[in-house]
Amino acid sequence: MTYEQAVKSRRTFAIISHPDAGKTTLTEKLLLFGGAIREAGTVKGRKNSKHAMSDWMEIEKQRGISVTSSVLEFLYDGYHVNILDTPGHEDFSEDTYRTLTAADSAAMLIDAAKGVEAQTKKLFKVCKMRGIPIFTFMNKLDRQGRDPFELMEELEDLLGIRSYPMGWPIGMGQSFSGVYDRHEKKLELYNPKNPKAIDVIQLTGPDDPKLDEAIGDSALVAQFREELELLDVAGDPFDASLIAKGELTPIFFGSAISSFGVQTFLEHFLKLSPSPTPRESTGGLIDPLNHQSFSGFIFKIQANMNPAHRDRIAFLRITSGKFERGMAVKHVRLGKQLKLAQPTQFLAQSRSIVDEAYAGDIIGLFDPGNLRIGDTLVEGSGFEFDEMPHFSPEHFSAITVKEALKHKSFEKGLQQLTEEGAIQLFKTYNRFTEQQIVGVVGVLQFEVLEYRLKHEYHVDIQLERLSFSFARWVDGPEDELETFKRVQRNLVTDRDGRLVVLFENEFQMRTATDKYPDLQFYENSFYRKK
Repeated sequence: MTYEQAVKSRRTFAIISHPDAGKTTLTEKLLLFGGAIREAGTVKGRKNSKHAMSDWMEIEKQRGISVTSSVLEFLYDGYHVNILDTPGHEDFSEDTYRTLTAADSAAMLIDAAKGVEAQTKKLFKVCKMRGIPIFTFMNKLDRQGRDPFELMEELEDLLGIRSYPMGWPIGMGQSFSGVYDRHEKKLELYNPKNPKAIDVIQLTGPDDPKLDEAIGDSALVAQFREELELLDVAGDPFDASLIAKGELTPIFFGSAISSFGVQTFLEHFLKLSPSPTPRESTGGLIDPLNHQSFSGFIFKIQANMNPAHRDRIAFLRITSGKFERGMAVKHVRLGKQLKLAQPTQFLAQSRSIVDEAYAGDIIGLFDPGNLRIGDTLVEGSGFEFDEMPHFSPEHFSAITVKEALKHKSFEKGLQQLTEEGAIQLFKTYNRFTEQQIVGVVGVLQFEVLEYRLKHEYHVDIQLERLSFSFARWVDGPEDELETFKRVQRNLVTDRDGRLVVLFENEFQMRTATDKYPDLQFYENSFYRKK
């Protein structure tokens, strides 16, 4: 296989959804069809019979939610597939947003009974900003849901995207009988008594008498034909160029829990979704087909994936060139060479050493603490990729360790979790007694922080909620800054020593910005590079 063929066979995508739409179930069924797992809910051990769920953290298993992104890869029909499984809960949206920067496309999962929900809208906006193709899977058709036309209209009204159904359901809930594939002209029959037993019938078109015979309900078939005719006349036409631009989303219907429609979705998705796409950098557009120069960026860091070894893994998205185990690359931010000696590829928590990888692949690097989210690694001349998405925290707590003898472990845990992006850490400015303050986007992150410090670092903490709602990074003329520092309350510094002011409400924030018109108040810490 040539370098170009290897890159073009890669598909790297994220799955986005609102909590409880069935995202983890869909992910596991995709792995099932890819031969990566034996049964939904378990992942094949590489060397033994151990199994691990895609939600591999103990707290995820206890709460039944995803709180961190997982990387899962498998082969299917000549394609090398990398799935970025993201947290659905809005409290962990920052991790999801960063993970989306490593994806070339997105699969948007929607509960057919609930339609477009709040978190889906947030995540869709990030995909839209990046202009990546979005493929929609309408889930839970075996339960009573909303009218498909109504769901399509909601996509346009709430998300501003047109849609093209690749198939069309026949019935819903108790009357759900199957899905007609508009492109392949085949009928997939749903058997409620044995959902995994999917009969596929090739048809000449929707008017084929074999459809009447297979469904057996004349009223249901008549309704289906009427809806399909309306769709053909009034619906958007199929346009691959609009799909590639993220302006038209192909819609698939099915039920992830029963595996119905998942394989059809996977096969169409692999044909329509893009291979690795170019990335913007300070050195211009980086072409993934450039085999002469390796480059990549860190989009995620995870400590203690293997609690027995207290390891720290940095997730690298390869953007160009071929990776080879043991190669030396330039760490652009630190300006020094790194040897990539023990790279790994993942199936959630399970991992294996990889000898080579290509643009589009995700590899894990064992990191003693040199890497940060957003770091660029390159071969040859240095450049940097665009910054990671970053949000102003909305919830704040003062944090202290309960046992003074555990202070060293406490500081190590805070540092590592900050570098992961799990929390943002601030220190009070100009106070006799320094206080550490944790900032998060969602309050559930406090619970995860407390759990992980206790179970991974054996540290008990005390969190005291503070009344702040906004953090703003401050910059401007030196004399104005000095005046601001003398009189402004609630000043802190971030982990890089940059000045930040905390506000309780918008009124306080507007008052400060009006009083100091020469100062700039930024929502994130990347302003110096803009």
